[in-house]
Amino acid sequence: MGHIKENSRVLTAAMVGTAVEFYDFYVYATAAALVFGPLFFPAESASAQLLLSLMSFGLAFFARPVGAIVFGHFGDRMGRKSTLVVSLLLMGVSTLLIAFLPTYQMVGWVAPALLCVLRFGQGFGLGGEWGGAALLAVENAPKGWEARFGSAPQLGAPVGFLAANGLFLLLGMALPEADFTAWGWRIPFLLSAILVLLGLWVRLRIGETPAFKEALEKSPPHKMPLGAVVVHHWPALIAGCAGVVACFAIFYLSTAFALGHMTTVRGVDRETMLSIQLAANTFLAVGIVLSAIWSDQASPRNVLVAGAIGTIMLGVMFGPLIAWGRLGEVFMLLSFALLVMGFAYGPLGAWLPTLFPVNVRYTGVSIAFNGGGIIGGAVTPVAAQWLAGSGGADGTARGGAFLAVAGLITLLGVAFGRKSKERVAAVIAE
Repeated sequence: MGHIKENSRVLTAAMVGTAVEFYDFYVYATAAALVFGPLFFPAESASAQLLLSLMSFGLAFFARPVGAIVFGHFGDRMGRKSTLVVSLLLMGVSTLLIAFLPTYQMVGWVAPALLCVLRFGQGFGLGGEWGGAALLAVENAPKGWEARFGSAPQLGAPVGFLAANGLFLLLGMALPEADFTAWGWRIPFLLSAILVLLGLWVRLRIGETPAFKEALEKSPPHKMPLGAVVVHHWPALIAGCAGVVACFAIFYLSTAFALGHMTTVRGVDRETMLSIQLAANTFLAVGIVLSAIWSDQASPRNVLVAGAIGTIMLGVMFGPLIAWGRLGEVFMLLSFALLVMGFAYGPLGAWLPTLFPVNVRYTGVSIAFNGGGIIGGAVTPVAAQWLAGSGGADGTARGGAFLAVAGLITLLGVAFGRKSKERVAAVIAE
């Protein structure tokens, strides 16, 4: 009974904390697609404003590797628990302060500058979040349950997405457009404080992972985990970065880019599009659960290969259906996209830790996960929006090619990862 209670506490801490982080992160993504353009960025066209807004969204992905290095350093030297508490606080405070920002009409260029600083803070905090949450789950997992435990942080993503998207939907239905634009969009950022307190309460009640304590007993922690990762485990770093590209590309093209494009270019009303994405989000959770079960039965590597191949197939249909598809077709597309994402995202919690030894694992996993996020989560939606803005419907149709490329990159990363695992075994043996 004690083991069951402890396991439940660990899984809840991994999932709730990540749900809070993804809520905070996606609240920004939704606001960037819906209101940040005209509120914070001067531009001559709605398309240009959306592009600038999405670029501010992408800024966090460049902050995330910096956060991964800093939090990874302390996570490998001081432990997983305390580092996760600090990362949650930083992300939460940055999100809360966005609720109080003045707009461009009030203070000019100070407004977007402050927005970008807080966006950087969001990304910096999230840089240390996912890797620590995944290790918290996997390093506490019973034998043969690594992938199912490791999927707990991933399940936080659809939960956070559901909370953020649903709240924006309710606000849009309850408030007139003028009120939503003037102050309603600030409410989700304010409510993030409640979720952060919940996440902190759960995380402060758990202990350190057995794997980390065992590693400390064998040898003292590295003085510079980053140096050890770069010198001894650079193949794993490359493989890990490539392996996560597909899931980021799918998520942000299916959420932030699709929402912005459908509402600003194709004229679909906001509530309708949010409802479609809300319903499609359930398929992400289904995909994560199925991929976790399959990963424990087969291997995380095989499931990740399936997710990469599915991403390549998705790339063929995504652009044309977003550009010309009817709403029913768009719903089926987004549902399929998020289901495929579940198979590209679900196995990562179990796969990435196998690439690095315990004493540098927090650093290696965090940098790999967030480094791949720059390509999949920052570059891809901005490039797709630029292509759509310059080429109209034809440009949007061609934008789906980015997904096929992302799937190919992940496929190559998984193949390279097998050799990286052999290298880890050799380093440990030495």
